[in-house]
Amino acid sequence: MKINGKRVLVCSCEATMPLDAGALAGACGADQAPVVHTQLCRAQIDRFRRAAREGDPMVVACTQEAPLFLETLEAMEEEDGTPVPTVAFANIRERAGWSAQASDATPKLAALLAEAALTPAEIPTVSMRSEGTCLVYGHGEAALEAARRLRGRLDVTVLLTGREETIPPPVADVPVFRGTVVQAKGHIGAFEVVVDGYAAAMPSSRAALAFEAPRGRTSSRCDLILDLTGDVPLFPAPGRRDGYLRPDPRNPAAVQEALFDIADLVGEFDKPRYVDFTAALCAHSRSRLTGCTRCLDVCPTGAITSAGDTVAIDPHVCAGCGSCSSVCPTGAAAYAVPPASTLLERLRVLLGTYRRAGGSGAVLLVHDARHGDGLVAMSARFGRGLPARVLPFAVETTTQVGIEFLSAALAHGAERVVLLVDPAHLDETVGLEAQAALAEALAAGLGYGEGRVRVLAEADPDGLEALLHGLPALAPTVPSDFLAIGTRRTNTRMALGHLHAHAPAPADVVPLPDGAPFGRILVDVEGCTLCLSCVGACPTDALGDDPDKPKLTFREDACIQCGLCRNTCPEKVIALEPRLAFTPEARGMVTIKEEEPFPCVRCGKAFGSRSSIERVVAKLADKHWMFQGSAAIDRIRMCEDCRVASQFEEGAVPLATAPRPTPRTTDDYLRERAKVPDSG
Repeated sequence: MKINGKRVLVCSCEATMPLDAGALAGACGADQAPVVHTQLCRAQIDRFRRAAREGDPMVVACTQEAPLFLETLEAMEEEDGTPVPTVAFANIRERAGWSAQASDATPKLAALLAEAALTPAEIPTVSMRSEGTCLVYGHGEAALEAARRLRGRLDVTVLLTGREETIPPPVADVPVFRGTVVQAKGHIGAFEVVVDGYAAAMPSSRAALAFEAPRGRTSSRCDLILDLTGDVPLFPAPGRRDGYLRPDPRNPAAVQEALFDIADLVGEFDKPRYVDFTAALCAHSRSRLTGCTRCLDVCPTGAITSAGDTVAIDPHVCAGCGSCSSVCPTGAAAYAVPPASTLLERLRVLLGTYRRAGGSGAVLLVHDARHGDGLVAMSARFGRGLPARVLPFAVETTTQVGIEFLSAALAHGAERVVLLVDPAHLDETVGLEAQAALAEALAAGLGYGEGRVRVLAEADPDGLEALLHGLPALAPTVPSDFLAIGTRRTNTRMALGHLHAHAPAPADVVPLPDGAPFGRILVDVEGCTLCLSCVGACPTDALGDDPDKPKLTFREDACIQCGLCRNTCPEKVIALEPRLAFTPEARGMVTIKEEEPFPCVRCGKAFGSRSSIERVVAKLADKHWMFQGSAAIDRIRMCEDCRVASQFEEGAVPLATAPRPTPRTTDDYLRERAKVPDSG
């Protein structure tokens, strides 16, 4: 059987899964039914070899034995030079076949295989290098002992806090200093610490280590940090900082594991470049006024910093939680593992295949591989497994999911979306909770009811199983099969437009919670002077003007509610209203305020807006020394040329001084001498 040009090999895992070849072929839309193997990884491995020799890309419906299949391909290439085809692996056993509802899971099986047959995207990487320079930071003998055990593998320096008296080591095999780390930054291969009270150990120390006079604050660089203090971590989200290990010093097993791990952190390492950042789309700041700070507010590692009009994302520090991408309203911060287009295509194929195969009431279970796969496997092995209508969808991290993904999932026919997160990382789910609340508000506002999107923090497979099997059915939605093309905002609008067109109660305007990336601005027209400062500050061109007359226009579907217009407005007459409008007016420019140009009171030339000119008159007339009296006040109402002419005509030249004295020359002196009579 082939799907998307790839040969699919299916195995029932020694008949532990009820697979119907004919039904599966029909569900997948294949012309030929697959051969259902029973032990493809052992007794029938020759069938895998024969399929590989045909050279077609393959999908093997087994993940447990993936290493064996890859070793087989490598051996074939070494033996007879057989070109190794690309191979992808799909887990249909724990996700569908090992379930109390396995006999009803054919649509789900087809969806999982169709998703696996998609071509994966290339993942960009960033390189880091560690030479093995390690700082061991801790108290007393425990820190010294850890350093001794690492010194054969790493270049170790010990920094003691000085809280405990420490017996001097018999052999000074590692450098020992005392001090307190007051600041730390960097990543594996490039840490920088600032130490207060830095002092070297004295070689004459007798009963306890003595130290030289402290040198004040000193900075130092290292590749790795082993923190054994048990105090406040040196970095936010310490478990996500590469090269920084912070085991509990009261747990010998944890310390030993950290010693093993840090000893291997020497050499060059590649990590994914999780976020693709486009500075031109960033709405963080304009003219030193701050607008959008959504990514700064949710980043747990401090990888994002303000950098003028935009933010800067350090790819070496970024741990890939994806929260910045989920909350970014413009797509400036786009998750790249994989790109959003790949993720949305997987979603479309998974839900579309499930629907066409006869499945209904799809519940999309979004989870990461580290936490979610383990719970799903435990439920399949020891419980009832996943229900037939629950479609697991693995991502790099659940917190990367935003409104674009959630709206697309509902538009493609998902009845519900359950976002599974690890309870150990609840502090990183603020952005995800906000995106789920936004999706819930939109679904409820369109009449789909509540409960469509849920964030689930669960570490117990029994708890996950009970929740998924107990989900009541919701009213079905009308699915779409649109392709995700264009920007994040375009795709989101496309999905929401479909949901609105087929909504049970299609409201034209849906109120949204604060912080939502959709909405309009409210302008106090009487107080607006049409200075158009807001137009220059708007990063998405939602606000516009007219080159021929004083005019302020607004396009609602381009507004991201960044607040730059509100913060820039000198009159403070702009407010934000988060909402989503589906009216035609929201897709076009509407006029907020316009005036006829103000004519110069002297020549009639149009040179500004009446509101702004009269505002200046009200501010300066008879209140500033330059604008005392009607003639001076009228100059404010003149164009730039007439204003200068008026100044000179009336002799009121600003900043004028007394006439300069005429310089005297030699001729002047000679002339005066000739007039004096010669006295002889």
